[in-house]
Amino acid sequence: MKGIVLAGGSGSRLAPLTNTTSKQLLPVYDKPMIYYPLSTLVDLGIRDILIISTPRDLPNIETLFGDGSHFGLNLQYREQEKPNGIAECFVIAKDFVDEPVALVLGDNIFVLENELPELRRIASQTLDSAHILLCPVKDPERFGVADCAEDGKVVRLVEKPKVPTSNLASVGLYFYPADVVKYAAELKPSTRGELEITDLNNVYLSEGRLRALRMSEKSKWLDAGTPDSLLESSVMMAAEY
Repeated sequence: MKGIVLAGGSGSRLAPLTNTTSKQLLPVYDKPMIYYPLSTLVDLGIRDILIISTPRDLPNIETLFGDGSHFGLNLQYREQEKPNGIAECFVIAKDFVDEPVALVLGDNIFVLENELPELRRIASQTLDSAHILLCPVKDPERFGVADCAEDGKVVRLVEKPKVPTSNLASVGLYFYPADVVKYAAELKPSTRGELEITDLNNVYLSEGRLRALRMSEKSKWLDAGTPDSLLESSVMMAAEY
């Protein structure tokens, strides 16, 4: 399995910190933020990784990591010229994705515990279904929310529902078969002009090929895209290490 780190976006919620640098290069405890999602892929056994970022920020990220060889990785880089949605990364990566692929968002920080063996198993397989990771949250109306059957198959996925039917939010770690490139290319922009990851996941859902894994209570997830969550992430990682 290959991996993609999507480290794009303007980081407007973190301005003025992001006026001159990528939010993914802001410090979380003792490392730039992007180290953590990259480490998540490495923990799953993935070594062939594409990093996607903005034309402004990509040179600095490439300076940070180089070709990845000193980490035992093979890193490549691509630009996302405008914030056209998460699912656009598969259009940008069409010449990279020739096998199943894991996508992690560059501002999502995970401390994975009990589900790590299952995620490693998924990462080692030739996938036929897409897999999403779910986390119980207090404010599911802010996220894509999933209803699941007992066997883990997703039966419904709704983006930012006004009346959530579960508290399980889809977080920024996804696994797809190689046909994700084809499906992403067929997506239509949403009303906000973006290729939405929820729309992509709903394609797999409509085919009965979307499964979910629920994070355990011992595991932790943070979207470090706001000042409060950036601080919380630093405190959490300081306690971990």
